Amino acid sequence: MTAKRILLIGTYDTKDPEMRFIEQAVREQGAVVLTMDVSVLGDPQTPTDISKHDVAAAGGMTIDEVIAQGDENKAFRVMSAGAAKVVAQTFAEGRLDGMLATGGTMGTDLALDCAQALPMGVPKYIVSTVSFSPLIPPHRLAPDIQMILWAGGLYGMNSICKASLSQAAGAVVGAAKAAGAPDRSKPMIGMTSLGSSCLRYMKTLKPALEERGFEVAVFHSTGMGGMAFEKLAGEGAFACVMDFCMQEFGNMMAGSVVSSGDDRITNAGRAGIPQLVAPGALDLLDFAGWQEIPERYADRPFHEHNRLIKSSVFTGDERRAWMRELAVRLEAATGPVHFFLPVQGIEGWDREGEEAHDPKALADMVDEARKAMRGRVPMTEVNAHINDDAFCDAVLARFDAWVTDGIVKA
Repeated sequence: MTAKRILLIGTYDTKDPEMRFIEQAVREQGAVVLTMDVSVLGDPQTPTDISKHDVAAAGGMTIDEVIAQGDENKAFRVMSAGAAKVVAQTFAEGRLDGMLATGGTMGTDLALDCAQALPMGVPKYIVSTVSFSPLIPPHRLAPDIQMILWAGGLYGMNSICKASLSQAAGAVVGAAKAAGAPDRSKPMIGMTSLGSSCLRYMKTLKPALEERGFEVAVFHSTGMGGMAFEKLAGEGAFACVMDFCMQEFGNMMAGSVVSSGDDRITNAGRAGIPQLVAPGALDLLDFAGWQEIPERYADRPFHEHNRLIKSSVFTGDERRAWMRELAVRLEAATGPVHFFLPVQGIEGWDREGEEAHDPKALADMVDEARKAMRGRVPMTEVNAHINDDAFCDAVLARFDAWVTDGIVKA
């Protein structure tokens, strides 16, 4: 087996002993080490494979120009941009199988950009003094990133921080050895959904699509799942997307922490991937389980799903606004788009007798969809609930037509 190549990223001017310790630990695991210095002011005791001069140049400056800014934050913004470009180029050249970066807040800020520069499936680890911290907003996280707390590692070496660094070295090498290349023998469908108590269409659609020779990946649309979906769509990983859960989109519009970022419902369209879209769960506004429900939502229907997540319900006016923005994003797509409108309901808890039942708000959303999509996005109205068989039948009919027409490559 060819030895795996691990890129180590850190500030070798201040953390040289720690970085050399990781190098040794990685080599002891049988991997090859490639080192990158992202320091600004100082120099490592021995040269690295990729110097701070290389990183600064990739960021558009010389290291002297970076220093001349006289501001640590500005300097590291340049180094972050340069480091991310170097990481992407190094991977494109086939020179790395995994990434391991270290840092406090500055180094972590840079490392997050480097992780975002790598495709899904490439092991990416960060040993950070702020791992899992609320300082790190969800949109900065690569969907498959791994973080390990750099316990006791703020200044100098000790047995506690050595344990963290050793664990990280073993983790990234082990992940690089175990990671398999995606199987591209079958075209893949990317689908968004929630648990089957809320949305059930994947139970029908997944086996039906597999019978047609496609692989199906269903993404849990609670923030990180949507990030992974959007990342892979942007990389062109899908033959078609069935984006039927809009919960993250509504959350993003309302400013919820349960969001997958501002680029939701843009990457498949930008990549020209055929899109089948529906407004599943666009009525739900999510809160983290630890949050207090703001007073302005106190008189709305409420569903506490578990200790991690709970939901309130959007008004008709809010749903109208979300639908208008959804139409704008779909219209901007460079590939085929078809929108399905299930007029009898959009998730399991909006049926009569359930907590989120609000027929007036649903009617407002349906009315706005008819107005917003008309003449802009092809639309099929389905006189059924999104969890009914009729919805899946309509989706499969359109999908099969696209396969027949060569829009979706079988």
